[in-house]
Amino acid sequence: MRIPALAVCLSLAACAGAQSVLDPGGDQAQALFSLFGLMIGVCGIVYAIVLAGLGRVLLRAWKRPVAMADDIPDDRRLDRSLPVAAAAIVLGLTVLIVGSFLADRILFTGRQTPAVFVRVTGHQWWWRIQYRDPASGRWIETANELHLPRGETSRVSLGAADVIHSFWVPAIAGKLDMIPGRRNVIDLTPRRTGWFRGQCTEFCGAQHAHMAFDVKVDSPAGFRAWLAAQATPAPTPGGAAGRGAQVFAGSCATCHAIRGTEARGRAGPDLTHLASRRSIAAGTATMTRGNLQGWIAQPQAMKPGTSMPAVTLMPADADAVATYLAGLR
Repeated sequence: MRIPALAVCLSLAACAGAQSVLDPGGDQAQALFSLFGLMIGVCGIVYAIVLAGLGRVLLRAWKRPVAMADDIPDDRRLDRSLPVAAAAIVLGLTVLIVGSFLADRILFTGRQTPAVFVRVTGHQWWWRIQYRDPASGRWIETANELHLPRGETSRVSLGAADVIHSFWVPAIAGKLDMIPGRRNVIDLTPRRTGWFRGQCTEFCGAQHAHMAFDVKVDSPAGFRAWLAAQATPAPTPGGAAGRGAQVFAGSCATCHAIRGTEARGRAGPDLTHLASRRSIAAGTATMTRGNLQGWIAQPQAMKPGTSMPAVTLMPADADAVATYLAGLR
């Protein structure tokens, strides 16, 4: 009795949460969930009709007396249950085609004018995310954390810098491939605030499983306040953090950018407001000062195969850099 009960509990565990297609939190996810429900309903009805026809045939055969082969009449007429089953299948497929067409219209034609424009570029194995500032038109860059306004449509342009990746936020919308050399577009219209999880769903190398990103849906006012904060340059640090900024400029600025400083590297993520993010290394570890220092010292231990090189620093310098980065909010 315990095993069936455990199986039921485990099956229900995936019906909700930050990464569940069965708990839609956006228009696009709701359209896919409705299509999934329609498919289950149609397939269930067709399955029941086919089983009823099969049961009817078996019941008639069971009631028929046993006869020798020479006594069986040559009756080539179709059983009446077969046309019924065929008609049910054709009707079911027609309903699914219409449902799929309507769902595609919601996903790809857009029912609302986009309020936010975002560019997302997949790298091995992290996400470059850029927002177009509605006031200035310039792009505000961050990484590995996507922010969206509730009740407004965000148009997301998807691309890849190296190999094929795939963008998927199960609770918000369907997935779409990210292909080098071209841009695909997906609309996201979230209806529920909170934290969700996105994931790369196209195998892209050794750390494919650790290529995730957090998604924060906030009120429109909250989103715009966050975006305005992201547009500001990094503050000028002092004390130990100031020492860390100097070490960072000499050791890390080739790959990373921090707006308001001389660090303008493009190989790695923009770190201007790194400490305001929920995680580091594309969802591999939570954002803490200790994890930052461990990532700086031994990135291959945390994420084998990453392009982030181990930075050889004296312990005091590594501590100062971690202090500096932990203050970039």
